[in-house]
Amino acid sequence: MSLLPLVFTSGWASGINAYAVVLLMGLLGRFDGVASVPPALERTDVLVVAAVLCFCEVVADKIPYVDSAWDAVHTFIRPIAGAVIGALLAGHANDSLTSLAAGAVGGSTALASHTVKAGLRMGVNTSPEPFSNVIVSTGEELSVAGLVTLALFHPVPAAIIAGTLLVIGLLLLAFTYSRIRRFRRRRRERRAAAPTAGPR
Repeated sequence: MSLLPLVFTSGWASGINAYAVVLLMGLLGRFDGVASVPPALERTDVLVVAAVLCFCEVVADKIPYVDSAWDAVHTFIRPIAGAVIGALLAGHANDSLTSLAAGAVGGSTALASHTVKAGLRMGVNTSPEPFSNVIVSTGEELSVAGLVTLALFHPVPAAIIAGTLLVIGLLLLAFTYSRIRRFRRRRRERRAAAPTAGPR
């Protein structure tokens, strides 16, 4: 069954950039006639709002520390978006239980990928140069676009790739967490030493 892989991949992508998922799915459904796209995502008002918010996210996601603030705000938005998209994708089944299960899968997967994204970006922000943010952000955007498109036509391979990326991300997050702790410890030490650096 292609529904579960599609929901899983859309949930993973929603945890990275939910607005891009809505925009891309809506455009492919409206102009390319992809049958698996829910009609609600093809509406003009939905596409316009998604395009504006997607642009805001693309910009904010490339600015050090602004990206982490943006992620903090979207801690609740992205999982909800993943759940709603999952439920909408299952809407064709005309089964409330299936829609509920799809919403749970989409929401929980979005929460997991959002946690990975937010945690890794905090680690990237410890880098002294800003270019790493741009590189990582662009990679995330290309991954979302590529996997969402692939999932609409080939759900199973897309879900395998998304699952692999999620596992790798969780492993990297564990490594990054120790780096963030060291960065914060050094910053506290510098602040503690600052008052003693003045003239005697």
